[in-house]
Amino acid sequence: MSRLVPCLACAASAEPEQALVPDLMAGPLPALNDTEGPRLPESLPTVIDAHVHLFPQTMFRALWRWFETHGWPVRYRLDSPQVLDFLFSRGVEHVVGLHYSHRPGMARGLNRYVADLAAREPRLTGLATVLPGEPDAAYILDEAFSLGLRGVKLHCHVQAFAIDAPELTELFEVCTRWDRPMVIHAGREPRSPAYPVDTHSICHVDRVRAVLQAWPKLKLCVPHLGADEFDGYLGLLGRFDNLWLDTTMMVADYFPHAGVERFIQARPDRILYGTDFPNLPYAWDREVVRIARLGIAEDSLAQVLSQTTRGLYGI
Repeated sequence: MSRLVPCLACAASAEPEQALVPDLMAGPLPALNDTEGPRLPESLPTVIDAHVHLFPQTMFRALWRWFETHGWPVRYRLDSPQVLDFLFSRGVEHVVGLHYSHRPGMARGLNRYVADLAAREPRLTGLATVLPGEPDAAYILDEAFSLGLRGVKLHCHVQAFAIDAPELTELFEVCTRWDRPMVIHAGREPRSPAYPVDTHSICHVDRVRAVLQAWPKLKLCVPHLGADEFDGYLGLLGRFDNLWLDTTMMVADYFPHAGVERFIQARPDRILYGTDFPNLPYAWDREVVRIARLGIAEDSLAQVLSQTTRGLYGI
């Protein structure tokens, strides 16, 4: 995915405006002016979006500026309450809210912000964040879980660490003690010179394998199907029952992918539907519509769209 050009099979069925997607290493990607639906199709089983970002408005604005310069134009510039209202009003039953800090001292305020949102909205499961290696990181995570947050989101690219770095040990210990999942962007892509590290140097499927082996009670979820090491992550699904993957941005024919069907057929009980909303360059329902068109068995579709997420987070 460091060359962000759709595979030939994807390009053959792609809509004209996204037949060629430029390399993120060379600059921002395009927006897609695709049509969005007013609601989820009624034929779908219950839908839970397991990958929705929630930030205070000042942070959202800063994040959107970053995306505009280095990523892609964000189509839905909504504050957190509006994000939730948007999705719920269109038929999404429940949301898992993610956020992350990028410097020491930010996490506690962000955690309180999301915990307050979740306390007011029963259809929201909020996750915590912490910066690995910051002072009192384990205490910050303990505190967040005591506030009712149901897992933790980390991001190797933004926070500049490898999943097998020593500073993660204390966080693994907290998560296993509380039996809370860790969602960690540990895949290599999307790679960008705007990140503080070379993501290919710190992210590798073998690092994830080592953590899964060393921490068998750790519930680990890797977003984006582990892009771009798809075969490696598919192999891990067959070996480890403490690994989950989410579909975020890998079913939209925006980035190249290795066929989400393979993952769903192998372990629908370990695949979660997620979107990255609101930070999208295309329609909010683009991915769920494509998943529905894959011809997946009804029970597997229900698992991916909601049941796997319910089980992971106790919803």
